[in-house]
Amino acid sequence: MRWAALGVVYVVWGSTYLGIKFTIESMPPLVSGGARFLVAGAVLALVVAWRGGLRMTRRQFGSAVLLGLLLPAWGNGLVVLAEQSVASGLAALLVAVVPLYVVLMRRIAGERPHGVTYAGVAIGLGGLAVLLSDDMGESSWWGPWVVLLAAFGWALGSFLSNRLDTPANPFALSAVEMLAGGVALTVVGLAAGERVSPGEITTSSWAAWVYLVVFGSLLAFSSYVYVLGQLPVSTVATYAYVNPVIAVVLGVWLADERFGPLQLLGGALVVVAVVLVVRAERKRRTPVGGSVRAEDER
Repeated sequence: MRWAALGVVYVVWGSTYLGIKFTIESMPPLVSGGARFLVAGAVLALVVAWRGGLRMTRRQFGSAVLLGLLLPAWGNGLVVLAEQSVASGLAALLVAVVPLYVVLMRRIAGERPHGVTYAGVAIGLGGLAVLLSDDMGESSWWGPWVVLLAAFGWALGSFLSNRLDTPANPFALSAVEMLAGGVALTVVGLAAGERVSPGEITTSSWAAWVYLVVFGSLLAFSSYVYVLGQLPVSTVATYAYVNPVIAVVLGVWLADERFGPLQLLGGALVVVAVVLVVRAERKRRTPVGGSVRAEDER
């Protein structure tokens, strides 16, 4: 179940970058992103409440809200903003720094990741460098930096997810996170002057937005929250190596982006990196100043 859920994150999230690009062609970025998470969060909350699984303590609710501000709001919201001037494939490539951020956070927290994990991160970044060596579209000077900042927020939320007291039901946690993130994005968007004009929204933007609600949020985001409680965070973070490959392929297929030999080479390096990190994180690791313990794979 946990590996199937991670597979959903691998594949579906790779397609959401293009979905975001189509959505913001005629929808305001922050308000459309906020509405996406509000609708998905409300639907999931109703389902979970109907099944009697929405109960949580105040502390658990506070943790879920914090993660909602870091993941859907900070992480996804800044990506949506950046995609106004950054190609969808390039945005996915830049988000792949998430595993590097996570490894650094683990090291600062006193853990010692397996040496192969470092090698996998290095190879993955090398693959991304190859992928980025061929221009995939013009960007503003600030766009790529906003994506990197978004990746930091997403990595921090992922890192804290199994260190905070959160609801035992991962779907209740996911619902609260999406609602909190959706409220934050909507409020900030409206405060910034964004307004929705239904008559100006194209059919392709509506279709992309619905896809993001159903598959990007209800299915993939809930799967992501679930696997964060089931697998080591560095293993889960490898989705950021696979998503760019999916995003680039879809860009070639649906958005006429180029994909030549360099992208094939970079994609191969990315796959090698994923294999190395997943294998390493399933083995033992040693905390700094402590004894060896088995990796937690709850």
